[in-house]
Amino acid sequence: MSITLSIIYLISTITFVIGLKLLGHPETAKKGNSIAAFGMGLAIIGTIFLNNLEVPIFIYILIIVAILIGSVIGWLIAIKVEMTKMPELVSLFNGFGGASAALIGIVEYGNNQADITQVTTIIAAIIIGSITFSGSMIAWAKLNGSLKKDIRLPKYNLINNLLLIALIVFGFFIVNGSINGEIIIYILLLFSLIYGILFVIPIGGADMPVVISLLNSLTGIAAAITGILYDNMVMMVGGILVGSAGLILTFAMCKAMNRSLSNVIFGAFGGDSVAAKKGSTIGGHIKKTNPSDVAVLMNYADKVVIVPGYGLAVAQAQHVIHELEELLTKKGVEVSYAIHPVAGRMPGHMNVLLAESNVSYDKLIEMDDINPQFKNTDVVLVVGANDVVNPAAHNDPSSPIYGMPILEVEDARSIIINKRSMNPGYAGIQNELFFNQKTSMLFGDAKETLTKLVQELKNM
Repeated sequence: MSITLSIIYLISTITFVIGLKLLGHPETAKKGNSIAAFGMGLAIIGTIFLNNLEVPIFIYILIIVAILIGSVIGWLIAIKVEMTKMPELVSLFNGFGGASAALIGIVEYGNNQADITQVTTIIAAIIIGSITFSGSMIAWAKLNGSLKKDIRLPKYNLINNLLLIALIVFGFFIVNGSINGEIIIYILLLFSLIYGILFVIPIGGADMPVVISLLNSLTGIAAAITGILYDNMVMMVGGILVGSAGLILTFAMCKAMNRSLSNVIFGAFGGDSVAAKKGSTIGGHIKKTNPSDVAVLMNYADKVVIVPGYGLAVAQAQHVIHELEELLTKKGVEVSYAIHPVAGRMPGHMNVLLAESNVSYDKLIEMDDINPQFKNTDVVLVVGANDVVNPAAHNDPSSPIYGMPILEVEDARSIIINKRSMNPGYAGIQNELFFNQKTSMLFGDAKETLTKLVQELKNM
């Protein structure tokens, strides 16, 4: 490797670290993303033109054409994707990263069978990459509604564990040379893909944010393994950063849900479990309200807290909610947003959604900081959120979300919940908050209903 290429790789590595650091705050995230992307572009250019590889010019042409095609596709997706589809897009990106690692392993297997270290990394890349790809495709199907029902085979945990052990043992025999041949690699690929499907398919929709983060981590690990295979520092560092960041985020979300990672993976929470069905029998009387009455309540409030959820994203109502916030602020009302760590369908979903409508970052308050403030809050407006405000997490030991930290909106003086219907949330359980004496249900599409609410406030 030339000195120039080594320097380029070092610069790229530094940009990755700086970019990741800046991604830790919404205000600097865009800048961090640009810096890391610049570093990756620099590394790609250096790898192509400074490696002194004796390959036909036709290969360089193919590489450049592939990069151009991928860049155009990525750009078109980025400008057209809706915020509600962002979790699905992340799942697809995770899957493609895993698929590339698996394909690299298959291609390189025939050229490195004599080197046990190389064979080990190749087998690991194939197994992890394949699991990530098929698992991400299932996660994508669950998120976009193509796969609505959680499928659980009898003794699925036992089947999954036995298959994983079989994959590890099979890979070990390939590494030590007990079995070999091109067909063996494709058999390993096939069963790794099957395991990825079986691994994700029983996990309920409520756990999809954790699953996405975990699969993202596996993609990073797969990238780091291919970096070891090619002795490429940038691939190794980039993969390690993605893998470690993904794991940290995964454990942080598990903590926010008061559950262990093993419970998420093996518990299959959030679907048609007995506990979920039992939790859905909650009932009682509800109070309905309308935009006019809510406008009066908010107009004379001193403090209003807005709780955004996935329903807000679906209705594309982030701009209207920002207009509501600005209108209330002009009237002298203190307004803030309560952000739960696992609100939405992916980590940070609500932060990105509200940033899109230019909501000030200072108004986004995390769960631990906002919970003590609810007792002094006049009105809480819950828009599209469900499980993250469900008091069953504190009150009902039989509930599948029992023990999960929630936004304690029930402590506020008045609670307004905007939903289309009384349907349960993503966890499949009914919300006790709907029947609270302080709660009024504001039924309707979030964008249409909030627009009416804004108009009512303007007329006051």
